[in-house]
Amino acid sequence: MNKADCFHLGYIAKLHGFKGEVSLFLDVTNPEDYASLDALFIDLDNHLTPFFVTSLKLKNKGFAQVKLEGVDDENAARRLLRKDAYLPAQILPELDGIRFYDHEVVGFKVIDEKFGEVGILEQVIDLKTNPLLQVMNQGTEVLIPLIEGAVKKVDRSAKELHVAAPDGLIELYLG
Repeated sequence: MNKADCFHLGYIAKLHGFKGEVSLFLDVTNPEDYASLDALFIDLDNHLTPFFVTSLKLKNKGFAQVKLEGVDDENAARRLLRKDAYLPAQILPELDGIRFYDHEVVGFKVIDEKFGEVGILEQVIDLKTNPLLQVMNQGTEVLIPLIEGAVKKVDRSAKELHVAAPDGLIELYLG
């Protein structure tokens, strides 16, 4: 499995107890969608290594207490700390209209309905209270709040994300 065929699910944040359990931070919009996860890939030395999930309990703030098959003690769990977790992109249902997965639109050209071309989408910063689109324009960062109604069109074939940023916001960044 290659990273290009996967999406970033999260990372192993810390140990959870002494019997190999870990806390997985689910860096996704709806952690509940992954409550029945039965396997995942962990990036170990730039190789995606499959692990079967024997138990997963969702906690608060996007964390899950996870027990992985074959990880039975603190030492085995410790080598997974701060490692990224992935899932195959093919398991995601295809979205249409203005709905999108964060990883899907990275690299898209962002076009504001008033300002015009803003730049290239670097990442979606998925903050619970104020998610943001991080757009780069010739080395200048532009942050656009991903509020209700901000996304007007997702053109997957042209790799464009059409938005309606708050009045004057983009001009604050780009003049």
